[in-house]
Amino acid sequence: MDKVNELKEKGNTALNAEKFDDAIAAYTEAIALDANNHVLYSNRSAAFAKAGKFKEALEDAEKTISLNPTWPKGYSRKGVAAAGLRDYMKALEAYNEGLKYDPQNAILLQGCQEITAAVLNMMQSRGDIPMDVDPQSGSSPFERKSQPSKPAEPPKPAEPRVEDMTEEERKKYFAKKEKELGNAAYKKKDFETALKHYHAAIEHDPTDITFHNNIAAVYFERKQYEECIKQCEKGIEVGRENRADFKLIAKSLARIGNTYRKMENYKQAKFYYEKAMSEHRTPEIKTSLSEVEAKIKEEERRAYIDPVKAEEEKEKGNEYFKKGDYSTAVKHYSEAIKRNPDDPKLYSNRAACYTKLAAFDLGLKDCDTCIKLDEKFIKGYIRKGKILQGMQQTSKASAAYQKALELDPNNAEAIDGYRQCSMNFQRNPQEVLKNAMSDPEIQQILKDPAMRMILEQMQNDPNAVKEHLQNPAIADKIMKLLESGIIQIH
Repeated sequence: MDKVNELKEKGNTALNAEKFDDAIAAYTEAIALDANNHVLYSNRSAAFAKAGKFKEALEDAEKTISLNPTWPKGYSRKGVAAAGLRDYMKALEAYNEGLKYDPQNAILLQGCQEITAAVLNMMQSRGDIPMDVDPQSGSSPFERKSQPSKPAEPPKPAEPRVEDMTEEERKKYFAKKEKELGNAAYKKKDFETALKHYHAAIEHDPTDITFHNNIAAVYFERKQYEECIKQCEKGIEVGRENRADFKLIAKSLARIGNTYRKMENYKQAKFYYEKAMSEHRTPEIKTSLSEVEAKIKEEERRAYIDPVKAEEEKEKGNEYFKKGDYSTAVKHYSEAIKRNPDDPKLYSNRAACYTKLAAFDLGLKDCDTCIKLDEKFIKGYIRKGKILQGMQQTSKASAAYQKALELDPNNAEAIDGYRQCSMNFQRNPQEVLKNAMSDPEIQQILKDPAMRMILEQMQNDPNAVKEHLQNPAIADKIMKLLESGIIQIH
């Protein structure tokens, strides 16, 4: 298991350095060697989430839980992934389930709190109205809209008369009235009138950040992005000077992030989302941050594409494959795929390596990818058929070979594979064993004391096969036994 720990540490280092693709690749390679290690799936879930791939993060989190149902971190991973997919109820269920096993877990408790806040925010912002609500006031029309009906209450005291107010109170009173008029106009998308009232509110009370935030919201809707950013910056300045609620500061910063995102300046968007998070963490901002990080990674991935270097890496992979060093070959083919992700041959070559390493699930995934990229790529179907044969899934292997024959009825590999599958359908296990034992090469392998010891070890510990496959000589013998039907690996 030294190799597994080495790959796990490599993935951890890459994750801490925000090299999410490298982290995912390292954890995936480790999983190929130790498929029942729940920590590896948990770590890969974290890497997927950081990369904005929340669907994959959720799958790994659920796999983590299935392998170790009492481990709280699995549930926190599931909560983060579900929140990233905006499935807040599933996220809340995951956090609560984890708390059954560790009621004092700080991460799970924080997750519950953040998700609850997110759901409340969603309820308060029905209608996609990005207005800011004065935290000291409960009379905003937007607040009234989101409040559930309540039992009859005693009548509220009459509104104070303007003439009885102090000068400061009068300013805030008239500013609030102007803001409400602005909000009403905003709801009707009468942005010009809304701006007039928000500016009037600032003239009455220049110390309130919410008026600047509302003006910024209008500019955002009108796609006047530079003006929106200026208003947010002005609002932050006013808010700092007057010790505004940090949540309002965070809202201004997040809106700048949203604006840069609309302008497709994802690095600036990330910068402001991170600043917003430093003021006040919310699931919405966390999700937005993850999404722009994924956009940045995608831009970097596209910038990284270089077919010439991909060809160089493929040749290196071919050299190591011929030497029987399949793990190193996988690294070079993976690098080639990063350099040219639309070349089906690269996935086919890597699938061949995974087959040698008995990582059949990863091999099948690569075969499916190369077929998806080129439906007429015969090698992809043949490779898939061989992997399925190795897994003793004869009917599926037969279907793969049949698809290859539809593309080329004279392909020798496809004909031979299809014939073998047909024979396996017709023969019972005793016949398969009898025919295999008549092969001198099979007899020689089974007489080898070292191989007999290895086979016995594999029977007691299925994971042992992955370690033995690191040795090219032993790997060839095991593959021969697989193809003959003597042994099976599921």
